[in-house]
Amino acid sequence: MRIFRHAGDVDSLTHAVLGAALGEMMLGRRMGNRALGWGALFGILPDLDGLLVPWLDTAGRLWWHRGPSHSLLVMTVVSFALAPWLVKLWKRDKISRALAGWFVFVLWSAHVLIDAFNVYGTSVGWPFYAQRVAFNHLFIIDLFFTMPLLVAVVWLAFLRTKKQLPKRRRLNAWGLGLAAGYALLSVGMKYVVSAGFVADLARRGVTPHRRMEAPTPFNILLWRSVVDRGDAFWVGYRTVFERDETPVRWTVYPQGRDALAGMMDLREVKALQDFTGGWWIARPHAKGAWVGDLRFDETRNWGDKKGMVDSRLTFAWSFTPDASGDRLRSLRPARSQPAETLMRMAARMIGNRQAWEANPRLAGVTGSLPECLAVEE
Repeated sequence: MRIFRHAGDVDSLTHAVLGAALGEMMLGRRMGNRALGWGALFGILPDLDGLLVPWLDTAGRLWWHRGPSHSLLVMTVVSFALAPWLVKLWKRDKISRALAGWFVFVLWSAHVLIDAFNVYGTSVGWPFYAQRVAFNHLFIIDLFFTMPLLVAVVWLAFLRTKKQLPKRRRLNAWGLGLAAGYALLSVGMKYVVSAGFVADLARRGVTPHRRMEAPTPFNILLWRSVVDRGDAFWVGYRTVFERDETPVRWTVYPQGRDALAGMMDLREVKALQDFTGGWWIARPHAKGAWVGDLRFDETRNWGDKKGMVDSRLTFAWSFTPDASGDRLRSLRPARSQPAETLMRMAARMIGNRQAWEANPRLAGVTGSLPECLAVEE
């Protein structure tokens, strides 16, 4: 379901408008529209870690992006290190050092919190806690969260007089309130679907090692669950409208640990294990191994073979241990059916399971034909 090629652009827009709204809340009375601009700037500041990406190999990028720049330690140090400089820059606005420091810290932490709401997660505890924090409540792009903030911020830019200050504050409060309300609603929606997944597994007598749920693209109505069975992962879908007794159709992905036999201690493989949190599958190929991350959505293609749906994992890599240079190569699904996927997704949300399900195959594995996957009805 990777049907939005410029996800990073929309993600940055979300951070910018959230930062602008928080900037208005904290400094709008003193700085007017300049608070929007400064808020947008500091709202996207943590993502400037991307400036180093061209100089890193694939394993380094996996560690670096949303890594140290998204940690509590770095945001605290940088926020209050910038405070004296901001006080001088904003001298005519009479901003105190404490307020300037808290301004940067609040915007930075809001950026990190929203990033932690999706599957990719952030290294909040770096360098003391290596595991990324991910709550899995929102998809990385969700216009229902972004649009209230965007509308409010654009509207605020045209309200420039002191007489309009009360209106500015009300409008900004509405934008922040609607976005926050949607984020809280996503928490409730996850609770609802999680109960359904748990009930289905209990009826089957399955006690998983662990499981996770995350929303499908652009919504919080259709959710995807991944269940760790030890030697295999089960992937299933359900909507918030389905009753707990409605059965889940699980697709079984064998993990394929043997594909990485003898490679587990290599730097790149360790980087993949850390990044995926163990939610990976692997398949051998002639020169090494293919590895896919099951936490993220997959591109689904119907019609390559009658009655089949081919799934290509959004995050996948080819590892060639004997290659020169970067031994880990990031792969992306070559084809997608965005219009059909959206229509089928909408149909699945309202209960049309046939529109979404078919006999599953794992496609896109380096050097292999599509692999037929088992199903637990």
